[in-house]
Amino acid sequence: MNSTEILEMMRKGMGQVPAAIEKSVPVDPVLIQEHMRSKAFAMPSEHPALDEDTRTLIYLAAALAGNSPACVKAMANKIAQQGMAKDKVLEMIHIVRLAMATKIIGDSEPIFDALLPKG
Repeated sequence: MNSTEILEMMRKGMGQVPAAIEKSVPVDPVLIQEHMRSKAFAMPSEHPALDEDTRTLIYLAAALAGNSPACVKAMANKIAQQGMAKDKVLEMIHIVRLAMATKIIGDSEPIFDALLPKG
């Protein structure tokens, strides 16, 4: 599959192609092919263990937790394309929020140690 076909497939699946990916093609056309190979590895089309909604929610959760605005926008477009139920998306946001709050507490352990009474 060539770069143009890959971009068209992405447009169909997400409504639009993230700007960084669109701009990468004329600069390094092999990069998008490698990106698609990685996607096929992470999300196989034959005998997938997860349904498409679950895959999209996991990707979106990782993008939110990893602070990746371009990926958040791309997956927001994908949930709209899929017509995903609002309650599923909101529950995922709540779970990510809880995970990030828990991370802050866990990362604060050295601070708590410093604040505990000595002896």
